[in-house]
Amino acid sequence: MVTSSNARVLVWDAPTRVFHWLMVLSFAGAYLTAEEDGWRLVHVTLGYTMAGLVAFRVVWGFIGTRHARFTDFVRGPGAALRYLRSVVRGQPEHHTGHNPAGALAVVALLVLTVVTVVTGWATYRELGGDALEELHEAIANVMLGLVVLHVVAVVVSSRLHRENLVGAMISGYKGGQPADAVPGARRGVAAAIVLAVAAFWCFQWWAAPGGNLLGAQAVSMSHTETARRP
Repeated sequence: MVTSSNARVLVWDAPTRVFHWLMVLSFAGAYLTAEEDGWRLVHVTLGYTMAGLVAFRVVWGFIGTRHARFTDFVRGPGAALRYLRSVVRGQPEHHTGHNPAGALAVVALLVLTVVTVVTGWATYRELGGDALEELHEAIANVMLGLVVLHVVAVVVSSRLHRENLVGAMISGYKGGQPADAVPGARRGVAAAIVLAVAAFWCFQWWAAPGGNLLGAQAVSMSHTETARRP
């Protein structure tokens, strides 16, 4: 919805904010550990975490609070172009939730995450050979490029709209009309997400060979080398 920013209202519920920052953490960690064999299970664990987060976000996109729902912010390319033209004119449309261009980025990142996780899972299971591994890396790099573009857009939009969009994704509050506010932060759902992720990480840690994620790959590599010996 296009609206003026007369007041600060609660726009982003706690589950949406927790999803966002856990995705940032997981993607950054997965990308940084992609080329390190000793961190392989950390990389895989973070990839599975992203898959679970996307599954949650899809569900929340239908049953979540107003501005988290896809029907509230997903628009066609025409709406995105109109918004970008308003930005070029120096008179950007104000949207309480995601603007149309940002909405396309959100959907693209969700889709790229799914494709990245699927190709990563297949690579980890040694399916598809080198070609699939290269595809996995290429898609991850495309995703990184989109993330960088998203960050730049957030910085530019923050300056144009004179509001801190990063701060809004931390506090949940943005400029808008009182009627645009969501009725509650849904902190219980957010806490459940954090507990589920923490429980999964603990399970991965204790189930890994050697009793920890960092040692797991070393144990696995040691077994592989032993098997190769005559």
